[in-house]
Amino acid sequence: MRKKSIWMASLIFSIAVGFLVAGGPVASIAKPNAAVQMVPANFSLLAKQARPAVVNIRTVKTIKGGGRVFRHFFGNPFGPGNPFGENNPFHDFFGPQGKGPQRDFKQRSLGSGFIIDKAGYIVTNNHVIEDADEITVKLSNEKEYKAEVIGRDANTDLALIKIDAKGLSALKIGDSEVLEVGSWVVAIGSPFGLEQTVTAGIVSAKGRIIGSGPYDDFIQTDASINPGNSGGPLLNLSGEVVGINTAIVARGQGIGFAIPIDMAADIITQLKTGKGVTRGWLGVGIQNLTPEMKKYYELGDNAGVMVSQVFEEDPADKAGIKVGDIILKVDNQDIKTSRQLSRMIAGLAVGQETKVTLLRDGREISRSVKLAKRDDDSRVAKAEQEKSDDLGIEVTALTKDTARRLGIDEDEKGVLVTEVEPGGKGERAGIRTADVIKEINRKRVDGLKAYKKLLAKVDTGDEFSLLVKRPNAGFLVIQLEK
Repeated sequence: MRKKSIWMASLIFSIAVGFLVAGGPVASIAKPNAAVQMVPANFSLLAKQARPAVVNIRTVKTIKGGGRVFRHFFGNPFGPGNPFGENNPFHDFFGPQGKGPQRDFKQRSLGSGFIIDKAGYIVTNNHVIEDADEITVKLSNEKEYKAEVIGRDANTDLALIKIDAKGLSALKIGDSEVLEVGSWVVAIGSPFGLEQTVTAGIVSAKGRIIGSGPYDDFIQTDASINPGNSGGPLLNLSGEVVGINTAIVARGQGIGFAIPIDMAADIITQLKTGKGVTRGWLGVGIQNLTPEMKKYYELGDNAGVMVSQVFEEDPADKAGIKVGDIILKVDNQDIKTSRQLSRMIAGLAVGQETKVTLLRDGREISRSVKLAKRDDDSRVAKAEQEKSDDLGIEVTALTKDTARRLGIDEDEKGVLVTEVEPGGKGERAGIRTADVIKEINRKRVDGLKAYKKLLAKVDTGDEFSLLVKRPNAGFLVIQLEK
């Protein structure tokens, strides 16, 4: 009986060993693919090293008279208005604002930032400190300092401030270009005023465009970020800054956006000089090539962008670039998208001689272009608005400043959609914020007066057509019922 038991145990052991060697279910999970980086055991060491360089920023601003303020597309936490309305999904971290009292008052806001230089230089978002009367920086050791603004750039929502302090820690700058979708990232900041909060997640996407301006190129992450995280760092697992937390989807969960550090680095360097930010200007309107256009021009999988407009007396015009040319390369670097070209030119020095490779009439040619200075006036005038309650949309006059931010011709005619009511007729028909309404029933819309006049001619219950120009998408015809 004892021998039989020993024999049975040996048999079971042999079967079990054979099952493991044969690659059964247990074997299949015994060892993960070495190329896949699994969940870190913890983020404690990273947080411990990084937190001394992450700061809490408190600001005080005097609001004159309250009321709605026409804010630029990145948002201004100190103003109670929003150019896209309270239903714009891309709110800054200070959330929606209501109508303020009609008297002067002190508005206090919270944000985050991080030290990039032991001399006291701190990076944050422009909307955190814009027009602030007082800026107070609180370190992880509870010490507080008054800060001065060194420079800011509204177009990329970046700002550089400075404190007079000793013994500071600074974060290392990483490389957002090599950052891959799915990579682990860590956010540190002061969500809802809860200082030195550490959250972790992954890079959900790169190159996101959220309609904030011509330099959209955001990192999307699901690392938990909330009001107050704005301006704080997004770190890789080496503790290096790869992004600057900037925006959230107000009605979403786990959707946040950060400015890539590669795009921010040059801006920060320029801000440090205290002379402001200058950008190169080519002087063309451009559009991406559709698959049909690539086939027509026999470009294969190559990209390139088409010149849709050449501004008179600007650098491209002087260099002989024409409408219909396809820009293939700039300084021998392949051009893939219009947004890439805009960012590349903006990053080049004013006055620099730049080689532009074009496709014209089926052959490649080159032109040398001396870049001019791009006029990026950050001020946005308060604009009259027209609300169409029956359509569920709100529009405003299209100013030159607004047109520049949308990346369209400054002389573009039409009205800008600033708010779309969720579930309203406009949203159901496909109208979006930042759309430019060009025509109503084939009649030109030159401004608010024309918009109101043409809309008044449409009877309730009748269908009518809108010709809409959408940034980075082109023209669309939208059918609506009044």
